[in-house]
Amino acid sequence: MDYNHLLSPVARSLKPSGIRKFFDIVNTMEDAISLGVGEPDFDTPWQVRRAGITALEKGRTFYTSNWGLMDLRREIARYLERRFQLSYHPDNEILVTVGGSEGIDNVLRAVVAPGDEVLIPEPSFVCYEPLTRLAGGVPVPLVTRAEDQFRLTPELLRPAITDKTKLLILPFPNNPTGAIMTREDLTAIADVLRGTDVLVLSDEIYSELTYPFSHTSFAAIPGMRERTVVVNGFSKSYAMTGWRLGYAAGPREIMEQACIIHQYGIMSSPTVSQFAALEALRTGDEDIEHMRNQYNIRRVFLLNRLREIGLECFEAQGAFYLFPSIACTGLTSETFCETLLQEQKVAVVPGNAFGDSGEGFVRISYSYSLTHLKEACDRIERFVQAHRK
Repeated sequence: MDYNHLLSPVARSLKPSGIRKFFDIVNTMEDAISLGVGEPDFDTPWQVRRAGITALEKGRTFYTSNWGLMDLRREIARYLERRFQLSYHPDNEILVTVGGSEGIDNVLRAVVAPGDEVLIPEPSFVCYEPLTRLAGGVPVPLVTRAEDQFRLTPELLRPAITDKTKLLILPFPNNPTGAIMTREDLTAIADVLRGTDVLVLSDEIYSELTYPFSHTSFAAIPGMRERTVVVNGFSKSYAMTGWRLGYAAGPREIMEQACIIHQYGIMSSPTVSQFAALEALRTGDEDIEHMRNQYNIRRVFLLNRLREIGLECFEAQGAFYLFPSIACTGLTSETFCETLLQEQKVAVVPGNAFGDSGEGFVRISYSYSLTHLKEACDRIERFVQAHRK
């Protein structure tokens, strides 16, 4: 059979994730060090694991509401109110999803019609562009710059809005750059959007990981709640990546449609994970603070060490990534990463995995121990010395 003829042209056009490529290779190598995967190296807090165990012991393995456990949605509403001054009704404005990625997918499919333009600041997380195309939309990259601290500016956004623009994705704190948007920055973006019908998908999965600033949600900017869906989750803040649980919060009209899509594609999110997440929200603030402090120590170490090596690097203030320039080597991003892995057995991710504008950079995660980072940096230093142009 001719599967090239049978498969969807849109699906066939999708490229494998550049992140996973290097992750898969490093798993086959002895003594290799990976700084490539954005996954906390902390265990899920014990009381959260215990809540999951208890749910299993008590046979809580049933389907929940399509929206998610009501107790969990109520706790999410309380969390958003106390941490980010956001008010959402748990009945029909909060949807529990299989990770933040499913929330992004559902919202895109709920609002994007064929031909609609979706504005995507780049470099940014790998899923936005392919999910936009799978929804029938047209991705429109907005190339942010290191000299602007990789922030979205009004000067970049304003001319990109056309009569076909349906949605702006706000991926801050940002993966891969670590950039944040302050309240002042977000207010300037809000001023551009006032008077338009452009919706906003604000991916705030790293909202608890900012240094030293507190995160501001775009939905908290006056007048922006009605046009914004906030996506968040438990993977990064609570070290719960494998539990696969997230949520989306937004206007009822959008969330009801997103829930219908979720209903047919997923039905309901994992029940055991929901009970664990409920415990995380109730008792996990101290765990977040501990992990954030440890990440900040690593961030400062890695930033200074990369600069000592000779790699220019923007001072990221969010998430757990740095995005250094590799211009001093004259290598492309993919060649740098492939050769570094071959010669020094260190895996980092090429910047162009996050959009063409990421060429000339690499993403390095500091969600690893200081011992791990120190050895990796020594190897990177030897590599840069050997390949400096």
